[in-house]
Amino acid sequence: MGYTEASLEVLREVGDELADATVATLFERGEVGKFNTLMRYVSTAGAPLPDGLPDVARDYLQATSVPPAWVDWGEMEKARLFFIDNNVHISTALSFASMPACYVVPHVAKLLSATHSLKYPSKRMAETGQFTVYLMQPDAFEAGSRFIPAAQKVRLLHAAIRHHLARENRWDTAGLGVPICQEDMIGGQMFFSLLVLDSLHRLGIHMSEEGANAYFYAWRVVGAMLGIDQDAVPRTLEDARRFLDLYMIRHMGPSQEGAHLTRQLIDLYEEVVPGTFFDPIVSALIRYLIGDTCADWLDVPKTAWDTVVKAVPHLLGVLETIEDRSPLGAWALDRLGHLTTVLELSSLTRGRVMHYAVPEHLKKEYGVSDTVPRTRRWTPPAATVTA
Repeated sequence: MGYTEASLEVLREVGDELADATVATLFERGEVGKFNTLMRYVSTAGAPLPDGLPDVARDYLQATSVPPAWVDWGEMEKARLFFIDNNVHISTALSFASMPACYVVPHVAKLLSATHSLKYPSKRMAETGQFTVYLMQPDAFEAGSRFIPAAQKVRLLHAAIRHHLARENRWDTAGLGVPICQEDMIGGQMFFSLLVLDSLHRLGIHMSEEGANAYFYAWRVVGAMLGIDQDAVPRTLEDARRFLDLYMIRHMGPSQEGAHLTRQLIDLYEEVVPGTFFDPIVSALIRYLIGDTCADWLDVPKTAWDTVVKAVPHLLGVLETIEDRSPLGAWALDRLGHLTTVLELSSLTRGRVMHYAVPEHLKKEYGVSDTVPRTRRWTPPAATVTA
C-alpha cells in the first residue's frame, strides 16, 4: 500500500461518521447525561442494555457489539500469548515510548491536553493500560468481557471531542484538519503497535516474526472497532513503517503542550517508583526509547541514568536466557510480569475502574487554546533522506 502527502491529507478531513452522528444526536436531544448514567451499568459484553437508553445510542451499541467478520481468531490467540510473554516490556514501551510519541506531534498533544484532568493526570495512562489489559484477556470478545464496551465508549469519547471543538470553534479545521481525524487515529494505532515492537527490539527483547505480526494484527482489530477506515490502514509491518515514517515527518516537532504532558507523565511514574533513588530512570527510559531529538523537544531531562539504561538490553537478555532454559523460571517470570502489570495499573487507576464517559464539556483549563497554529514541519537531516 502506498502512502503520499496527498493521501494523508485526504485522511485529515475525515472523522468517524457513525460515532459522530450518534454523539451529535445525543447532544441535540440533551441526552448525554442520561446516556453516561445508564452506560455505567454496561461494562461487559452481552449485558442487556438498560431501559431508557436513548434510541440512537441503542442503535450504535447494537451496530458495534461484535468484532469485524474478517477477524482471524488464531492470530488473536497468538497475540494474546505474545502479550503474556512480554507484558512488562509492552507496558514499558506503551508508557515510555508510545505516549511520548503522541506528545511529540503538537496538534495531538493539544488534543490530549483537552482530556487530561489537571487533578488526575494519570487518567490517560490509566485508560490506556486498562484498555490494553481488557484486549489481551482470553475472553476479550466473548460475553462477559470488558473490552467491547470499552471500545464502544472510547469511540464515542473521540466523537465527543470532535463535537465540542467544532461547536465551540476552538480548532483550526481548515489548517489542521478534523480533530482526531483518520490520519491521527491510524497514527495512534501505529504508536501502540509498530512503535511498541520497535521499542521491544531496542530493549533487546527476542521476538519471533510470528509473534510480532500477531501483535500488530490485534491492533488492526482494535482500530476497526474504534472506527478507523480499514481501507486506509496498513496491513503489514512494512506498510506500517512507510505510513509512520511519513506521518512523523509531516507532523513531529516541539510544543509547550507536549512538554507539559511529558512532565506529567514523568512525575506520575516517579510517584509509582518506590523511593527517590530510581526516579531518574523514568526520564532515562523515555530518552533511550524515543531518541535524543524527540526527548529534547519534550524537555525530558538528561540524567546520570542515561548511560545506565543502555545496559537494560543486556540484563533482559540474561532474564530471557533463564526463561528459555527453565520452565519454572519461565513460569516465575511470567507471574512476576503479570503482577508488575497489575500493580502498575492499580497505581495508575488508584483502584478505580475507568468508565470512558462522553464528556459534556471541555474545560479550557485543560489546555486547548482558542486557536491552534499549524506547527512548523520538521525536516530530517539530509544524511537520513533516501531516494
